[in-house]
Amino acid sequence: MPRVSVEVDGVEYDDDVEPRLLLAHYLRDRLGKVGTPIGCDTSNCGACTVLLSTGRRASGTTSVSVKSCSVLAVQADGKSVTTIEGLSDGQELHPMQQAFHEEHALQCGYCTPGMIMAAIDLLRENPNPSEEEVREGLEGNLCRCTGYQNIVRAVRRAAGDMRSPAEEGVTS
Repeated sequence: MPRVSVEVDGVEYDDDVEPRLLLAHYLRDRLGKVGTPIGCDTSNCGACTVLLSTGRRASGTTSVSVKSCSVLAVQADGKSVTTIEGLSDGQELHPMQQAFHEEHALQCGYCTPGMIMAAIDLLRENPNPSEEEVREGLEGNLCRCTGYQNIVRAVRRAAGDMRSPAEEGVTS
Protein backbone atom coordinates (compact mmCIF):
# COMPACT_ATOMS: atom_id res chain seq x y z
CA MET A 1 0.00 0.00 0.00
CA PRO A 2 1.22 3.50 -0.73
CA ARG A 3 2.25 5.69 2.19
CA VAL A 4 1.04 9.28 2.31
CA SER A 5 2.39 12.17 4.30
CA VAL A 6 -0.17 14.92 4.54
CA GLU A 7 -0.71 17.93 6.75
CA VAL A 8 -4.35 18.34 7.75
CA ASP A 9 -5.39 21.41 9.69
CA GLY A 10 -1.79 21.97 10.75
CA VAL A 11 -1.13 18.41 11.95
CA GLU A 12 1.16 15.96 10.13
CA TYR A 13 -0.17 12.50 9.32
CA ASP A 14 1.71 9.55 7.82
CA ASP A 15 -0.49 6.64 6.82
CA ASP A 16 -0.62 3.65 4.54
CA VAL A 17 -3.67 3.98 2.31
CA GLU A 18 -5.40 1.97 -0.37
CA PRO A 19 -4.60 3.51 -3.76
CA ARG A 20 -8.31 4.00 -4.46
CA LEU A 21 -9.15 5.67 -1.11
CA LEU A 22 -10.86 9.01 -1.65
CA LEU A 23 -9.60 12.03 0.26
CA ALA A 24 -13.11 12.54 1.72
CA HIS A 25 -13.08 9.05 3.23
CA TYR A 26 -9.50 9.45 4.46
CA LEU A 27 -10.41 12.69 6.23
CA ARG A 28 -13.59 11.33 7.79
CA ASP A 29 -12.81 7.67 8.48
CA ARG A 30 -9.09 7.77 9.27
CA LEU A 31 -8.65 11.24 10.73
CA GLY A 32 -12.11 11.85 12.23
CA LYS A 33 -12.63 15.09 10.30
CA VAL A 34 -16.40 14.60 10.16
CA GLY A 35 -17.03 18.29 9.50
CA THR A 36 -16.39 17.41 5.86
CA PRO A 37 -19.66 15.74 4.86
CA ILE A 38 -20.07 13.38 1.94
CA GLY A 39 -23.10 14.50 0.03
CA CYS A 40 -23.26 12.76 -3.32
CA ASP A 41 -19.92 10.95 -3.84
CA THR A 42 -20.01 12.17 -7.45
CA SER A 43 -18.61 15.73 -7.07
CA ASN A 44 -21.96 17.27 -7.99
CA CYS A 45 -22.97 18.86 -4.68
CA GLY A 46 -19.74 20.32 -3.24
CA ALA A 47 -20.55 19.49 0.38
CA CYS A 48 -17.14 17.81 0.79
CA THR A 49 -15.11 20.81 -0.42
CA VAL A 50 -11.77 21.38 1.33
CA LEU A 51 -8.73 23.53 0.60
CA LEU A 52 -5.75 21.66 -0.88
CA SER A 53 -2.31 23.18 -1.41
CA THR A 54 -1.34 23.50 -5.05
CA GLY A 55 2.17 22.24 -4.49
CA ARG A 56 4.39 20.52 -1.97
CA ARG A 57 4.13 21.89 1.56
CA ALA A 58 6.21 25.02 1.66
CA SER A 59 5.77 28.64 2.47
CA GLY A 60 4.15 30.58 -0.33
CA THR A 61 2.08 27.66 -1.60
CA THR A 62 -1.52 28.61 -2.22
CA SER A 63 -4.52 26.42 -1.58
CA VAL A 64 -7.51 25.91 -3.84
CA SER A 65 -10.90 24.42 -3.14
CA VAL A 66 -11.38 20.82 -4.25
CA LYS A 67 -14.22 18.39 -3.87
CA SER A 68 -12.61 15.77 -1.67
CA CYS A 69 -14.82 13.02 -3.10
CA SER A 70 -13.05 13.49 -6.44
CA VAL A 71 -9.47 13.49 -5.11
CA LEU A 72 -7.57 10.37 -4.08
CA ALA A 73 -5.79 10.44 -0.74
CA VAL A 74 -2.53 9.59 -2.56
CA GLN A 75 -2.92 12.80 -4.58
CA ALA A 76 -2.68 14.76 -1.32
CA ASP A 77 0.70 13.21 -0.48
CA GLY A 78 3.14 15.95 0.49
CA LYS A 79 0.43 18.59 0.50
CA SER A 80 -1.60 20.52 3.04
CA VAL A 81 -5.35 20.17 3.50
CA THR A 82 -7.56 22.58 5.40
CA THR A 83 -10.98 21.38 6.47
CA ILE A 84 -13.79 23.38 8.04
CA GLU A 85 -12.43 22.27 11.43
CA GLY A 86 -9.09 23.89 10.68
CA LEU A 87 -10.41 27.36 9.87
CA SER A 88 -11.14 28.76 13.31
CA ASP A 89 -8.41 29.95 15.63
CA GLY A 90 -9.45 28.39 18.92
CA GLN A 91 -12.77 29.96 19.84
CA GLU A 92 -12.44 32.73 17.21
CA LEU A 93 -14.26 31.91 14.00
CA HIS A 94 -12.74 32.56 10.59
CA PRO A 95 -14.33 35.72 9.10
CA MET A 96 -16.24 33.58 6.57
CA GLN A 97 -17.64 31.36 9.33
CA GLN A 98 -18.59 34.46 11.33
CA ALA A 99 -20.32 36.02 8.32
CA PHE A 100 -22.31 32.84 7.65
CA HIS A 101 -23.41 32.91 11.29
CA GLU A 102 -24.31 36.60 11.32
CA GLU A 103 -26.15 36.50 8.00
CA HIS A 104 -28.05 33.28 8.84
CA ALA A 105 -26.59 31.69 5.73
CA LEU A 106 -27.50 28.13 6.61
CA GLN A 107 -30.52 26.07 7.40
CA CYS A 108 -29.82 22.37 7.80
CA GLY A 109 -26.07 23.05 7.62
CA TYR A 110 -25.15 20.08 5.46
CA CYS A 111 -23.76 22.16 2.60
CA THR A 112 -22.28 24.84 4.84
CA PRO A 113 -18.72 23.46 5.24
CA GLY A 114 -18.32 23.11 1.48
CA MET A 115 -19.90 26.51 0.81
CA ILE A 116 -17.54 28.18 3.26
CA MET A 117 -14.45 26.50 1.83
CA ALA A 118 -15.44 27.33 -1.76
CA ALA A 119 -16.22 30.92 -0.74
CA ILE A 120 -12.78 31.33 0.82
CA ASP A 121 -11.20 30.17 -2.45
CA LEU A 122 -13.47 32.53 -4.38
CA LEU A 123 -12.26 35.49 -2.28
CA ARG A 124 -8.64 34.43 -2.82
CA GLU A 125 -9.23 34.86 -6.55
CA ASN A 126 -11.59 37.84 -6.31
CA PRO A 127 -11.44 39.74 -3.00
CA ASN A 128 -14.35 42.02 -3.90
CA PRO A 129 -16.92 39.99 -5.86
CA SER A 130 -20.26 41.32 -7.00
CA GLU A 131 -23.42 39.44 -6.12
CA GLU A 132 -23.39 37.83 -9.57
CA GLU A 133 -19.72 36.84 -9.21
CA VAL A 134 -20.46 35.18 -5.85
CA ARG A 135 -23.33 33.23 -7.39
CA GLU A 136 -21.15 32.17 -10.30
CA GLY A 137 -18.21 31.31 -8.03
CA LEU A 138 -20.35 29.04 -5.85
CA GLU A 139 -22.33 27.38 -8.63
CA GLY A 140 -20.55 24.05 -8.01
CA ASN A 141 -21.90 23.94 -4.45
CA LEU A 142 -25.56 23.06 -4.01
CA CYS A 143 -27.89 23.97 -1.17
CA ARG A 144 -31.31 22.39 -1.13
CA CYS A 145 -32.65 24.45 1.80
CA THR A 146 -32.00 28.11 1.04
CA GLY A 147 -32.58 30.51 -1.79
CA TYR A 148 -28.87 31.44 -1.63
CA GLN A 149 -29.69 35.08 -0.72
CA ASN A 150 -28.17 34.85 2.75
CA ILE A 151 -25.22 32.83 1.46
CA VAL A 152 -24.40 35.52 -1.10
CA ARG A 153 -24.85 38.22 1.55
CA ALA A 154 -22.52 36.32 3.92
CA VAL A 155 -19.78 35.93 1.30
CA ARG A 156 -19.94 39.62 0.43
CA ARG A 157 -19.87 40.54 4.12
CA ALA A 158 -16.83 38.32 4.69
CA ALA A 159 -15.17 39.88 1.64
CA GLY A 160 -15.45 43.28 3.29
CA ASP A 161 -14.30 41.93 6.65
CA MET A 162 -11.28 40.21 5.11
CA ARG A 163 -10.04 43.11 2.99
CA SER A 164 -7.24 45.20 4.43
CA PRO A 165 -7.71 48.97 4.85
CA ALA A 166 -5.34 49.49 1.89
CA GLU A 167 -7.60 47.39 -0.33
CA GLU A 168 -10.57 49.51 0.80
CA GLY A 169 -8.77 52.65 -0.35
CA VAL A 170 -8.32 53.89 3.21
CA THR A 171 -5.11 55.74 3.91
CA SER A 172 -3.52 56.33 7.29
